[in-house]
Amino acid sequence: MKREPGERIPTRWSLIRRLRNWDDQESWREFFDTYWRLIYGTAIRAGLSEVEAQEVVQETVISVCRNIQNLQTTPEAGSFKNWLLKMTKWRIVDQIRKRDPASPPAGRADETPDTSTTACIPDPAGVALEKVWEEEWRGNLTSAALGRVERQASARHYQIFYLYVIRGVAVSQVAAATGADPDEIYLVKHRLWPVFLKAMKAVESRQR
Repeated sequence: MKREPGERIPTRWSLIRRLRNWDDQESWREFFDTYWRLIYGTAIRAGLSEVEAQEVVQETVISVCRNIQNLQTTPEAGSFKNWLLKMTKWRIVDQIRKRDPASPPAGRADETPDTSTTACIPDPAGVALEKVWEEEWRGNLTSAALGRVERQASARHYQIFYLYVIRGVAVSQVAAATGADPDEIYLVKHRLWPVFLKAMKAVESRQR
């Protein structure tokens, strides 16, 4: 499951359409690299172990593969984000039920969803998966936007921006870590903040 760090990006409908071709290994690899962290992070925050979360990732990708032919690949047809959440939630419920073999399996993604079946399972770890999913999704957007900032700035300026703006580290600590004086830190923020906002808007507009 370990992968090299990479840019996490929101939904690109061109990629989703390409997934209709099951033999397009490059597109499926791109899909996996894009979304596995989102699925894995949600499963972990739902209270699953690392092994269980890895199972959720694998089973969710299989479910997507089985059902991608039936997905309407236009933003007007609905949110891919919510469709993928539904797939992920069922797989999380499956993992919880595996802890109690006497429980019936959750409805499969290619079946009519049984709301009562999933509703009777308490939210894992007492959290609302929809909220967790949204937070993880926003994390993906931020990561993608930061990737754009990183490509447009020097390594030093990116470090200053990341520490001061994203992490909220105090100016004195940023100065100690990077060797920059306060004036340079403020200047870096002034120059890169618009780049970050523009990148956030660009990636967010493509998430549905």
